[in-house]
Amino acid sequence: MLLGSLDLLQDDPSGFLRLMVLIAFALVTAITVHEFSHALVSTVLGDNTARRLGRLSLNPMRHLDTGGTIMMFVAGFGWGKPVPVDTRRLSRGHTDMALVAAAGPLSNLIFAFLLAIPFKAGLLVPAGLSLNRVARVMTGGFSDGIADILALVIFFNLMLGVFNLLPLAPLDGSRIVAGLVPKEHTAAYAKLQRSGPGLLVAIIMLDYALGLGILWGTIGPVVRILTSVATSY
Repeated sequence: MLLGSLDLLQDDPSGFLRLMVLIAFALVTAITVHEFSHALVSTVLGDNTARRLGRLSLNPMRHLDTGGTIMMFVAGFGWGKPVPVDTRRLSRGHTDMALVAAAGPLSNLIFAFLLAIPFKAGLLVPAGLSLNRVARVMTGGFSDGIADILALVIFFNLMLGVFNLLPLAPLDGSRIVAGLVPKEHTAAYAKLQRSGPGLLVAIIMLDYALGLGILWGTIGPVVRILTSVATSY
């Protein structure tokens, strides 16, 4: 995101500032919904660890991770502060853990579709998302500005939701799969996932250093389809 908008900083500093403010708002909203949902489902399923540590909250500061937020700005991919879950307090162990893990990305997808209702109802007209388009937000009509803000929040919620479904630790997808793995293979799966964080960071860095587009090539088509389904009418 930030790396792809440096030209805008030179050409239109005020537009660059608007872009950063809107990205920050969209990111904070998406991460807060995501992590709160993890905390809510874990609490409902019997583990009060998240609630006891103050994570059952819609206060964004409870959920933001410095490194993950920076990566979101720089690379367009990132994460929030993981919600602590004690599987021993969950009645069905790893099965319930899979439900807790699924709650985050599913909440982002549901939230995005709820925000898209004005588009589906024809009350707002969706505009194509591009850096230059978003940079002009609040310079046109009021309805156009609202449409741009909603479109950006929808986009980041869909992107965060789909990204976190990838089966690589520490993403939620790896924990969802862990809940489906037979008990006799859980140790082997956990060992395999230890390389997940390093592999994920390596892919992100290679994508931006060499322009490989591995991650966006994987989740981009899904995000584009969901965006189209959510906002078209």
